[in-house]
Amino acid sequence: MTGWLGTYNFLIVSMTLGAMLALSLYLSLMSGQLSLASPAFYAIGGYIAALVSTRVFAGLHPYPVPLLLGEMILAALVCGLVGWGLGVPGYLFCDCHNCLLRGVAGADPKFGDDWGAIGIFGIPQPFGTPLGYLWLTVPLWIGVAIAIGRLEQTRAGNAMQALRADELVAQPLGIDTTHYKVLGFVLGAILAGVTGVLAAHLLNTWNPRQGTFDTGVLALTAVLVGGNRTFVGAIAGGMLFTALPELLRGLADQPSLPTAVPHFSAMGGSCAMDC
Repeated sequence: MTGWLGTYNFLIVSMTLGAMLALSLYLSLMSGQLSLASPAFYAIGGYIAALVSTRVFAGLHPYPVPLLLGEMILAALVCGLVGWGLGVPGYLFCDCHNCLLRGVAGADPKFGDDWGAIGIFGIPQPFGTPLGYLWLTVPLWIGVAIAIGRLEQTRAGNAMQALRADELVAQPLGIDTTHYKVLGFVLGAILAGVTGVLAAHLLNTWNPRQGTFDTGVLALTAVLVGGNRTFVGAIAGGMLFTALPELLRGLADQPSLPTAVPHFSAMGGSCAMDC
């Protein structure tokens, strides 16, 4: 058992992060909107962690967990404010808001050389092994799942689900469509930003490849395959699509398969979530 955990410890933690990224998209889908902006907020959270830990509190090894928690709070605040700033005018004044948000998700953040145009390396680790991250990711993952389950039972959650079912019917019933769409978008942005903080420390590096449009498409696929009508489906899909490249890696060495199948399996890691 210990040997198995030692072999797949990084993958196990990545699966929990993949599930949380999928949940961030589920929150937008819950209010009836198709948005691929979560990977952009995921990238923002990662850059916040990278810059704070390597520029502001450089040289701390191991990195203090309280500072990591502070980065998560900072990322939640920044991503929440950015999400609100994008969401309110987008949903109030622009009928093509989803195109705007998809454009945000597809943009690669780039900085000057001093800020890591090719990536920020040497992000300090708060734990000795990747399994240590489970002390943060598992409680957060369970807490988010419980919170979403409770949200679905509240008045706000019912309004969001009514929008998902039929927005044209929800409007005459007095549901403030803009308010609840922005609520789902902001909650998803906050969760994606926090996930990015954890992913940056886990990966030990952060670069513009994180949070691309491809990441958003993969996360959306995970939600749709797992089931977009329940948060349990988003969790299952996120974990499955994070683990799938590793599960299929052995097929790359099978000579009897068509050429395209081993090639897809070998390249699966490049299509997986960057967490």
